[in-house]
Amino acid sequence: MEPTGPDWAPARLLIDLDAIAWNYQRLRQEAEGAQVAAVVKANGYGLGVEPVAKTLAQAGARVFFTAHLGEAITLRSVLPDPDFEIGVLNGLMPGEEQAYLQHNLFPVLNAPEQIGLWRGFQSKIGTKRSAALQLDTGMARLGLSPEETSVLIESPDHPNDLDIRYLMSHMACADDPAHPINRQQLALFEAARKIIPHNFAMLAASSASFLGPEWRADFVRPGVALFGGRPRADAPNPFRPVIQLKAKILQTRVIDAPQTVGYGATFTASGPTRVATVAVGYADGYLRSLSGRATAHINGVRIPILGRVSMDVTTFDVSQAPNAVAGDEIDLISHEHTIDDLADEGQTIGYEILTSLGQRFKRVYTGGAS
Repeated sequence: MEPTGPDWAPARLLIDLDAIAWNYQRLRQEAEGAQVAAVVKANGYGLGVEPVAKTLAQAGARVFFTAHLGEAITLRSVLPDPDFEIGVLNGLMPGEEQAYLQHNLFPVLNAPEQIGLWRGFQSKIGTKRSAALQLDTGMARLGLSPEETSVLIESPDHPNDLDIRYLMSHMACADDPAHPINRQQLALFEAARKIIPHNFAMLAASSASFLGPEWRADFVRPGVALFGGRPRADAPNPFRPVIQLKAKILQTRVIDAPQTVGYGATFTASGPTRVATVAVGYADGYLRSLSGRATAHINGVRIPILGRVSMDVTTFDVSQAPNAVAGDEIDLISHEHTIDDLADEGQTIGYEILTSLGQRFKRVYTGGAS
């Protein structure tokens, strides 16, 4: 695949599609017989839904999820074969029913009102259409509450007039294996699973895939793990890094005490300091919360950030890399300094790092469906 993005972009985002395929196979291994769906919402977690989805399809994925209907329609244009199932996690809104039929998609029904819409649509077209049903077992977010689930089960219609292909829920604390809510959610889901007719049960996303076989049910549906994100902070990451982010040095200078750097003068030099101004900022998704915290590398040398991240530029201390000059690249994200390492420095999570990466980079794809 040809590089994408502005011709003169001063930063490069390198995306290893083979690593995505490898991570998918690693998840299949971990699933121990359960099938593996793929969540590719937010434009394939910011990496481009077309190359990402094609790579995952080549690796064996047949079930995909997006967050929004528009994302799913775009994904269907990438994977037109009806053998690929595509679901929409955020649920069915009034007036959207025909789009699901037109583009051969299925909704995740999250509320009684959405179930009513889907039943009405089935009556209108004279046939059942597959859907997923999500139960809220502890997130208080999307899905039927336990009370609403009981009403559904006890209603005269029961769910028998629905073709529930996937019965789903979502874990709240799966990245903390010892958290008691994990068992509570599993118990609620298993109880409903025994009563509600469905084809496949699906509970675990990335982190819950590593809780144990009980959580894997018939399907797991990873997202961030496909893109190299760690499933839990207390254990080594079993996945391969997928991205590298390299940005050019625009200018270097030497300052001395008591000179300051950047907005707010939040860094004051205590002695001679060699400063490199780098062509990336919060407009590119290099988060402002990284100010005064982040590190990068140049030629294997660790360099700390100085002061605040600006919109378009960020400053680093290259005193330990005296040969660094304008035009050289520094590694903001690399195999040695991953999305999770950067997230820890910015007091956030790898998900935010990935999905915040902007469109001003030159995107270079290797391997996979490239």
